[in-house]
Amino acid sequence: MCGIVGYIGYRDAYPIVIKGLHRLEYRGYDSAGVALLDNELKVYKKAGKVNDLENFAKDLSTKGSLGMGHTRWATHGAPSDRNSHPHSSGDRKLTIIHNGIIENYAVLKEALLAKGHIFKSDTDTEVLIHFVEDIQQETGLELREAVRIALNKVVGAYAIVIMSADEPDQLIAARKGSPMVIGVGEGEYFIASDATPIVEYTKNVIYLNDNEIAYIRREDLLIKNIDNSVRVPYIQKLELQLEMLEKGGYEHFMLKEIYEQPRSVRDCMRGRIYPQQGKVQLGGLKEYADKLRNIDRIIIVACGTSWHAGLVAEYLIEEYARVPVEVEYASEFRYRNPIISEKDLVIAISQSGETADTMAAIELAKERGATIFGVCNVVGSSIPRATHAGVYTHAGPEIGVASTKAFTAQVTVLTLIAFYTAQIRGSITTGKLVEFLTELDEIPELIEKALQSEEHIKKIAYDFQNSRNCLFLGRGSSFPVALEGALKLKEISYIHAEGYPAAEMKHGPIALIDEEMPVVVIATQHSSYEKVISNIQEVKARSGRLIAIVTEGDTEVRRMADYVIEIPQTAEAFVPLVATIPLQLLSYHIAVLRGCNVDQPRNLAKSVTVE
Repeated sequence: MCGIVGYIGYRDAYPIVIKGLHRLEYRGYDSAGVALLDNELKVYKKAGKVNDLENFAKDLSTKGSLGMGHTRWATHGAPSDRNSHPHSSGDRKLTIIHNGIIENYAVLKEALLAKGHIFKSDTDTEVLIHFVEDIQQETGLELREAVRIALNKVVGAYAIVIMSADEPDQLIAARKGSPMVIGVGEGEYFIASDATPIVEYTKNVIYLNDNEIAYIRREDLLIKNIDNSVRVPYIQKLELQLEMLEKGGYEHFMLKEIYEQPRSVRDCMRGRIYPQQGKVQLGGLKEYADKLRNIDRIIIVACGTSWHAGLVAEYLIEEYARVPVEVEYASEFRYRNPIISEKDLVIAISQSGETADTMAAIELAKERGATIFGVCNVVGSSIPRATHAGVYTHAGPEIGVASTKAFTAQVTVLTLIAFYTAQIRGSITTGKLVEFLTELDEIPELIEKALQSEEHIKKIAYDFQNSRNCLFLGRGSSFPVALEGALKLKEISYIHAEGYPAAEMKHGPIALIDEEMPVVVIATQHSSYEKVISNIQEVKARSGRLIAIVTEGDTEVRRMADYVIEIPQTAEAFVPLVATIPLQLLSYHIAVLRGCNVDQPRNLAKSVTVE
């Protein structure tokens, strides 16, 4: 959700913090703020974008080699100057930035009000820094101990950074349920919600674990848990490259990431498929081969786009590995009493590896004895550390809030898991694997070809930019693609859109179809082709405006559709990887024509790290 940046060292902190906030603006962008410590503690904050903060601070003092900054995605309190972070204690000597939710803040606030504390915002975060101040005032303890005691008493999720006017050589950072990474330099340290603000300065990072507190000075770093035990940090090398974080000449990160999909899908497969041998090799799952051979059921837990990728996996795993699959919203899974046994495998999918609901679902499944695999993009994130095994997608950083390459990367990895499981269980022949893997190996080139339709798609977008509603229809594994297409359109263009199984149209949605209703149908020449044609005829009989995604060279659907977008021929198993490309481009160009902020759609954040 919110973005956090901190710096302590020998350089001016402000330029580092501001650049980091721009890099993290996809995480939170309804307000921004900085705190700087030179001879005095200075706090500047503003509702709006990071640019608004820069304009506000341009004539103010920004000196100081100790600083921190924050981009907010509002939870408690509307976006406003006063609810922006950082928040300060009553005596103005302490200040805090925070990602997460303090669930028992109301109880704490009531007790603090009774003691005479005065609050200037509606946030849970301000309550936390007043709570730390109160502990210091009552006990006389040093700041680091007061913070530790406070964190033992709060309920909820947090990633925090605290600085004090009385301690100009210290930043205190802590996390529970929200990500936090520390960059290790020479005589300097960097703090951030993820590695994107850090990579420019150092490749050495430490990922804080839950319930850990870092006491950071210019020359040393001490990490303890909230029980006060010293922890030995593990320093990792970042593989992230700085050029991955730039637009590279594209107008938006989203368009850049759409065009990165041939590479990202190729990277997902590199070293994992051997088409000539008919073999899939997933090193991260190797020691669980016996488990895969004997599982009774697979449960996939995910949210949003990742849930759609899980639905695609359900079709593939059941078809080729012959294992029953259930796909669950992680947010619902955790709030019922699911039947889980040691014979179950749970696959958790998350681009960020930090999704709060998915993390909670993992913990529930682990408590009940299931084996947990993770599928995520961010190395060192929480989900890889919480699961028994897993597979990284290697898609590279995705800055656009609406996932594009993350979806195709997840579908690619889940396809590999499906074939790997089938291979281990003997439910597919080597000959069939040779055939499938040879075709899968060609998918990046087919995606390249699908991208060549952009100019044609842009013209279609022009005709639909003022639509108020849209239906997306598909059958089989194209149904999740329809769901994903509808999600992309509603996320970035704010047009109401719904995805349905094509056969379900007659069970309600057909009532909506008239000459004003765009209907996008995935109608490739595969097992349900004739059925989809019948659905198309039903749409046309009611004057719906039809946009059809068809196999290259199709003539039958072309005669009925108002608009046709061709994609290259591929096996039915791989249609989701190719058919999703024109839907991404269509949503993108409609949103651009409507003047929407494509990379930072309203009310959305990239990583949902709070419940």
